[in-house]
Amino acid sequence: MKNLVLLICLSAVGAASLLAETAPAKPAKNWTAPAHKIYAQQLSEEIMAAHPELLSITFHGVPPGLSEVYTMFAGSYVDRIGNPDDPDDVMVIKLGITIVDPRWHRFKDTVKKFVMMMPMRDAKGENCGLLVAAYRNDGKFARTEREFFTMGLDLRDALQPRIASYEGLFAPVK
Repeated sequence: MKNLVLLICLSAVGAASLLAETAPAKPAKNWTAPAHKIYAQQLSEEIMAAHPELLSITFHGVPPGLSEVYTMFAGSYVDRIGNPDDPDDVMVIKLGITIVDPRWHRFKDTVKKFVMMMPMRDAKGENCGLLVAAYRNDGKFARTEREFFTMGLDLRDALQPRIASYEGLFAPVK
């Protein structure tokens, strides 16, 4: 009986080990934020405080001094800062396109939402990274695709004059 119990315990340990090996790993961070708060993080916090319809707002791009290191460098999910960007994030940054994502038939999403992925623009009107706005899309926050599209562009355009330069987004908050 002792051998059977030991075998079951070893089998459970082996199964747990196998599951741990096959589970998808968290993506390794490709950038570490400075110890101080940067201007983009301050903007993120201000946007979230002013817009209860948002689930999240994130800033993406290549931090100054790096090359081809596309990352989330500020946002409402601070634990994700430094995560590598997905191919669609990089596509928005490189091509200057906007992605309107109503999140239809996405089983992993537990909250009904609508995502706008837009080129971020500086005060001169130049594309300088990516702004991702995830809107609540239920109850009093439910909107049409056209309304979310307009809301996203309005949010991005209101932010534009506050971005003197891309590098300025990484400046310490005083």
